[in-house]
Amino acid sequence: MENLYIPKTLNSFEVDFNVSNGNCKLTGSSYPENAPEFFKPVFAWVNKYASEIGEKINFIFTIDYLNSGSIKLTFELVELLDKLNKVGIDVNIDWHYKYIDEDIKELGEEFVENVTCKFNLIED
Repeated sequence: MENLYIPKTLNSFEVDFNVSNGNCKLTGSSYPENAPEFFKPVFAWVNKYASEIGEKINFIFTIDYLNSGSIKLTFELVELLDKLNKVGIDVNIDWHYKYIDEDIKELGEEFVENVTCKFNLIED
């Protein structure tokens, strides 16, 4: 299994997933034209990691902006992580938001209410 790296663009996250330590970072803004296509390798990597490695996974979201399509897919990703946690993979989610960004903070608060895995809201 290999790491997954997708460079940040004007309208999409930087994706930096590391197999050796289970750290998975999504950084920046996400409003690509085709959000499902952008997120496809993200979901594929997480599923492969769960089946092949099956150890601790630490997701670090540092988000500036999400459009509605990216919010939906980010929620689906968080739901997938929560399911993995329920089957015994140690999942930790760090949700970073800027102190002035109430929208991203509130989105993180909504996610916290819907998961059982460790979910940390971190003000930067």
